[in-house]
Amino acid sequence: MSTWKTLLLQDGSSPLMEQLMFFHDHTLLILIIITILVGQLLVSMIYNKFTHRFLIDGQLIEMVWTILPAFILILIALPSLRLLYIMDEIYNPLLTVKSIGHQWYWSYEYSDYQNMEFDSYMIPSTDLKSFNFRLLDVNNRLILPYNTQIRIITTSLDVIHSWTVPSLGIKIDSTPGRLNQTNFNINRAGLLFGQCS
Repeated sequence: MSTWKTLLLQDGSSPLMEQLMFFHDHTLLILIIITILVGQLLVSMIYNKFTHRFLIDGQLIEMVWTILPAFILILIALPSLRLLYIMDEIYNPLLTVKSIGHQWYWSYEYSDYQNMEFDSYMIPSTDLKSFNFRLLDVNNRLILPYNTQIRIITTSLDVIHSWTVPSLGIKIDSTPGRLNQTNFNINRAGLLFGQCS
């Protein structure tokens, strides 16, 4: 869970979130290298009084600063496309959960079982215990198994909601009159918090 002194991403609880964190670090490293290189060039141009007579009109340097950014964009785009396909793939789920967004609460239905549905309300600030988290804890938690392929189908009854669990790398919109689905696999047992955003 994210706290007041957390500077990085939350710990990943699914293989998808771990891959998203690797992609984040990969892209950030490329951006840091570009920033250092451009900063060094700017500083050297400010403090340097000499000019290169062939640098003003050079075919080679123009070719390099055209091809190099294209190559860097390919280095960023290929892992990004791989992640998009991984996120969009629906495997054979062992459990299906239907999530219905309401104005101030969520309704859950375990679709594989008969009469397994409940509402999940936020605990009011006046009823919070010392171990509860304000605006995150609910009265009925959604209990899911780990190391199991889970599909979540989500919709809404009133306005657009967003079913989000950051440590799983899941964010799916709940739109009235439409079913959206995604899948995930939890590889670490624990208490995971999410918010409608």
